[in-house]
Amino acid sequence: MSGPGEFERLVEIMARLRAPGGCPWDRAQSREDLKTYLVEETYEVLDAIDQGDAAMLREELGDVLLQVVFHAQIASEEGAFTIEEVCRGINEKLIRRHPHVFGEVKADTPEQVLQNWEAIKKEEKAEKNGEAAPASVLSGVPKVLPALLKAYRLQQKASRVGFDWEERRQVEEKVREEWAELNEAVAEGDKARVREELGDFLFALVNLSRFLEVDPEDALQQASAKFARRFQAIEREAQVRGRDIHGMTLDEMDELWELVKQRERADSPKLPFGGSR
Repeated sequence: MSGPGEFERLVEIMARLRAPGGCPWDRAQSREDLKTYLVEETYEVLDAIDQGDAAMLREELGDVLLQVVFHAQIASEEGAFTIEEVCRGINEKLIRRHPHVFGEVKADTPEQVLQNWEAIKKEEKAEKNGEAAPASVLSGVPKVLPALLKAYRLQQKASRVGFDWEERRQVEEKVREEWAELNEAVAEGDKARVREELGDFLFALVNLSRFLEVDPEDALQQASAKFARRFQAIEREAQVRGRDIHGMTLDEMDELWELVKQRERADSPKLPFGGSR
């Protein structure tokens, strides 16, 4: 484990890169310029987790930390805030929102912890905004989240105050109901209604994922990765057979698809660091 001075060293390196005579590229960056990098580095962390690669995860977490320090350095140059204030803020927030650890509040289950967290968060936002009434339960869900993840977070927050289905059977019935309404809209040929009903169907599926305790964003990412992996295997298999995939029929490609699936199931390797394909 690195010594306590490594974080300070990172902050000093970033300050030097941004200082006169430092790196021209780093000096030219603004908050807006860095937004894309922050998103990309975050997804690379997720990729490292999915691959079960601890060394890769360590590296990618460093890249995310660099983005945090980079933004804080820009803010420090502008006189807005410092990295020390960033750390102080999150330290105080963690203590404040864990009164069952640092105070006298009792919370014996993860569900109780989340309920307390949301209640404290609402109080904080109401106090910060000077509101007479508490902030919305749904406050804090970023508008820029991917649609699937946003639906999941909205449902989670509503659930924490009791606005939720009681059991999975009810959610499954809702999925079937939305599927039937989507088919009705398709039969009518009403594009606007099809879009609305498709959205309702996807929203219901997200609800089902919560009851199955599966992150829908992660599940869809894995499904997309699996499709890409298998399709690329089809392309390679076609090439081995001297075929051009562009000239193959659907039946021929389906045959290769099934072959690839059978090979994967036969191999089914376990990955290190707690992962599997």
